[in-house]
Amino acid sequence: MEHVNAPSRRPWVVGVSGASGTPYAASVLRALLAAGEAVDLVVSRASRLTLLDETGIAFRDAHWREDLAQWLARGADGKPGTFDGVDLSDVRHWPAGDLAAGPSSGSYQVKGMIIVPASTACVAGVALGLSKDLLQRAASVTLKEGRRLVVAVRETPLGGQTLRHLVTLDEAGAVVLPASPAFYAGATHIQDLVDFVAGRALDAAGVPHTLYRRWEGELGGGSRSD
Repeated sequence: MEHVNAPSRRPWVVGVSGASGTPYAASVLRALLAAGEAVDLVVSRASRLTLLDETGIAFRDAHWREDLAQWLARGADGKPGTFDGVDLSDVRHWPAGDLAAGPSSGSYQVKGMIIVPASTACVAGVALGLSKDLLQRAASVTLKEGRRLVVAVRETPLGGQTLRHLVTLDEAGAVVLPASPAFYAGATHIQDLVDFVAGRALDAAGVPHTLYRRWEGELGGGSRSD
């Protein structure tokens, strides 16, 4: 019997939930593609409302490539055309309601998953194993298969219930990564703060990037202009 070779493509699943912070997702996506990584994208229904509110972009399943290109070209300050020439040839989009999609099964080979931003509702759904949409199902699959799951939660303040859900995710093996910008890297623009959070998410995933200046053990690094 002839064996069929398994496909070599092993993407990162990027889930975008309904929390404020769509520029974080855009930065992660651009950096993954710049690093030569394949991406499977799941944009929740709630996140489409947030994206429309924060950028004016309506993300449509039937025109997702066009809408994604417009989204990734926009800077964190809302300026269109800030990032040009993002190659989307290795991006695959899965509708959030498609529970028969590839990432819904553990036999579908992926490197891991990054949820950015992660709303408290998304955190609760993943912690409780609800799998009410593809984003939550893909996250549950990522955990049960022992793959890397990075959850970039974006909410403040955090209530006790959400904190308990985050502890549950940590105990299940996920990396809980609050969307908490730092200033030691010399941020001079809102994009720098966004890229710091995106870079830390990619650090947790083990993906190389150059999104922010790393700490080198010397005070005053944040004031350098180089």
